[in-house]
Amino acid sequence: MIKSLNLILIFIIIVSCNSAHKHNNNHDYSMIKNDSTTNPKLKESINRGKLVYEDMCLTCHMEDGKGAANIFPPLANSDYLKNDQDASIRAIKNGMSGEIIVNGITYNSVMNPMGLSNEEVADVMNYINNSWENTYGKTLTAEEVTKVIKK
Repeated sequence: MIKSLNLILIFIIIVSCNSAHKHNNNHDYSMIKNDSTTNPKLKESINRGKLVYEDMCLTCHMEDGKGAANIFPPLANSDYLKNDQDASIRAIKNGMSGEIIVNGITYNSVMNPMGLSNEEVADVMNYINNSWENTYGKTLTAEEVTKVIKK
């Protein structure tokens, strides 16, 4: 009985992470730490990526990027994101399962593939990389995503 309830809970969490629920997109970008206004292409990508994030990622990783404690890892100030951009790109594009360690905490959940184009992956990575104390500083492109996916 408990095993069945756990499976149902996991299923609900997985389904909710792919929520198509639209959120209010009228937020300011004050959480972005680098000066994206000097790079119009990055600013445009961040704006598009924010929309993707709110559609596909927010349910699990939360509006503040802090994730759900011990269930879904944080993206805010994430050492995993900072140290392994390629793995982060592949996770967004192809999904992932199994254990990962983020900021010293082990997570073992499932992230389903989101069905995003390489441009959408680049955009959401640019948004994440420039939000919540993340300052990656480089603009990712769809071409770079393609190269990572082919590795």
